Amino acid sequence: MDIISPPYQLYPEVEPHASGLIDLDGQHNMYWEVSGNPRGFPVVFLHGGPGAGASPSHRRFFDPDHYRIIVFDQRGSGRSRPFAEIENNTTQHLIADMERLRKHLEVSKWLLLGGSWGSSLALAYGIEHPERVVGFILRG
Repeated sequence: MDIISPPYQLYPEVEPHASGLIDLDGQHNMYWEVSGNPRGFPVVFLHGGPGAGASPSHRRFFDPDHYRIIVFDQRGSGRSRPFAEIENNTTQHLIADMERLRKHLEVSKWLLLGGSWGSSLALAYGIEHPERVVGFILRG
């Protein structure tokens, strides 16, 4: 069997056991959610875009028995508010938002999976906070 050909095997659907909004600066509120094993290894998914946000299918990249799956919508994207707002929405703001989320969830280090723009954001975060990253999974 060709390992590159569909159908791709994703993990079963899993629902978040925690979610919320973080007030970032009085203007932006960032949506986040956590699913999988609360004591599992922390992994965060960084969506592409900007704009679209994360989807429930992004939780399925990880084994929910082994990972604490963290998904969030970047500023101006998805369920974060206000939607499509570009004021105070730079790469540096997004890096600071990730760090704020990491602290809010009491994560010491995490694995980053980024897709498209999310890959660039993962690398930018890793440059700024190398001591907080255990590894990268990057896709085009």
